[in-house]
Amino acid sequence: MKEIGLAKLVEEMNLKNLTPDIDMSDVKITVPDINRPALQLTGYYEHFANERVQIIGYVEFTYLEHLALEERISDFEKFVSRDIPCLIFTTEMQPGTELLELCRKHNVPTFSTEKKTSEFMAEIIRWLNVQLAPIITIHGVLVDVFGEGVLIMGESGIGKSEAALELIKRGHRLVSDDVVEISRVSDVTLVGTAPDITRHFIELRGIGIIDVKTLFGVESVKNTQSIDLVIRLEEWDKNKEYDRLGLEEESIDLLGNKVVCHSLPIRPGRNLAIIVETAAVNHRQKKMGYNAAQELYKRVQANLAKKRED
Repeated sequence: MKEIGLAKLVEEMNLKNLTPDIDMSDVKITVPDINRPALQLTGYYEHFANERVQIIGYVEFTYLEHLALEERISDFEKFVSRDIPCLIFTTEMQPGTELLELCRKHNVPTFSTEKKTSEFMAEIIRWLNVQLAPIITIHGVLVDVFGEGVLIMGESGIGKSEAALELIKRGHRLVSDDVVEISRVSDVTLVGTAPDITRHFIELRGIGIIDVKTLFGVESVKNTQSIDLVIRLEEWDKNKEYDRLGLEEESIDLLGNKVVCHSLPIRPGRNLAIIVETAAVNHRQKKMGYNAAQELYKRVQANLAKKRED
């Protein structure tokens, strides 16, 4: 199970620490969801997700303020005593000293942010989803081609890195060579990146390691990229039937998400970079609602129907 340290969350969200005396070095966030404890502050704790980051917004804060002091302390202590990872007050709201003392008593790191509740919730959920997304590592090359993330896969030595280098020289951007770390940040989005140790490097057999960022400039590299299309390179097999129309799309499963996949046979004389560029543009065109294969099929059907009428 993935986890991130609370200190990293505090730094990323630029939170003000209201309890600096509490040691948060061992506090880990393990779920990408958050919780606004409105029901809990009224005494309902069934199904309470205490492992989540807890956020006190304007409604919860004003509810506590309207309670008598003894009732406020009692209700708030029941809440913070349930082993929560941290507590964040939004919209620069400042809890009273009696509430902060209860947070210290139960060792609950407490913070505040100047951002409005809805804005802050959207930001922290997005960030947590990325940080805690399921991740796999695969052998391949990831390149940004006309804004489309193209993952090139295939056996070692088949020409993935050479294709990526040609694409870079044609103005596209390298994300990762050889090893790609893929995170599932949503039901429809996969994001790829390079391991820190190999970022911006390409291995070319016969030449060795080259630094793409140094040779071609910062515009030739990118740290992360969504994965929109997979190109699988394979040796040409004259006995195999290859798709020539593209009416039915093949897909590959990555972390439970389906990604369009094209199997590309390799033989001498084929310009891989141009083919990958074309595949990327064609994929974007399909997402925009135009499918060339279907258009050709419609024309053929219309022509046959016209001949039958004649």
